[in-house]
Amino acid sequence: MTQSSRNSPSPTKQSLSPFQWLYALWKFSRPHTIIGTSLSVLGLYLIAVAISSTGFAVAQIIPVLSTWVACICGNVYIVGLNQLEDVEIDKVNKPHLPLASGEFTRRQAQLIVTTMGILALVVAWLNGPYLLGMVSLSLAIGTAYSLPPIRLKRFPFWAALCIFSVRGTIVNLGLFLHFSWWVLQNNQFIPLAVWILTIFILVFTLAIAIFKDIPDIEGDRLYNITTFTIQLGSQAVFNLALWILTVCYLGIVIAGVLRVELINSGFLVISHLVVLCWMWVRSLAVDLQDKKAIAQFYQFIWKLFFLEYLMFPIACLLAKNYVQ
Repeated sequence: MTQSSRNSPSPTKQSLSPFQWLYALWKFSRPHTIIGTSLSVLGLYLIAVAISSTGFAVAQIIPVLSTWVACICGNVYIVGLNQLEDVEIDKVNKPHLPLASGEFTRRQAQLIVTTMGILALVVAWLNGPYLLGMVSLSLAIGTAYSLPPIRLKRFPFWAALCIFSVRGTIVNLGLFLHFSWWVLQNNQFIPLAVWILTIFILVFTLAIAIFKDIPDIEGDRLYNITTFTIQLGSQAVFNLALWILTVCYLGIVIAGVLRVELINSGFLVISHLVVLCWMWVRSLAVDLQDKKAIAQFYQFIWKLFFLEYLMFPIACLLAKNYVQ
């Protein structure tokens, strides 16, 4: 893809009503990533509360909300920058996105991305060093992922590394440290329970990173974006993602059987075995020749990702008897 084709604006539709503009912004923000980011903030806060001796307090609401704002702004910056650099590819793979469809002009998208990046850094700076470090590092990796000349998304290994390092390691450890030290004022090392969640999400996000390219194979091939799907084929990548997810769930079941401190073992084992069986049943109905079916299963995997940030904190809260 040439520089001129990437920078060429999409045909702009008629002026959008306020509601239509907000809906376009929602699509531009990639809702599944917004939900995932929101639940990770909530989940890590609940885990920090369950592990600490501080407990809930009304005074914590504002710091938690401001943490969420910083993370959401950073999320929009990263996914928005990716869309700015992938307009032509998205016209093939994701024509519903605002830049590809012409709902947003390139200038509008640039303004949104720049504003969100600045807001993310400013709000994070106002909320402590751990949040600032987490947001800054995430934005730096997100920029390297999408923006030329580095554009790490061109390389399957580095693209996957970018995604699961941010979602898996930086977000989980950064948020826990932020909530534990800055919000709850509870100085302690990162406990084993948080490391278990971090490893689970790290490996889980690897499955997301390789699966996400299956429905995008047409546009990626057209614009010379090398992915594991192009190299190995859809079926091989589909199976690989399933087995990676299976290892995730079996690993956390083993952690439950070993009765790791600060986690309710019974809830952890049963909930994850149920979800694992559910995933395999759903996978049997996926037709890899049907792009819509693949996209739906990809969204289902994201729902399992969301669910983990509810199940694991509940297991921690149950262990501390916050939930009866």
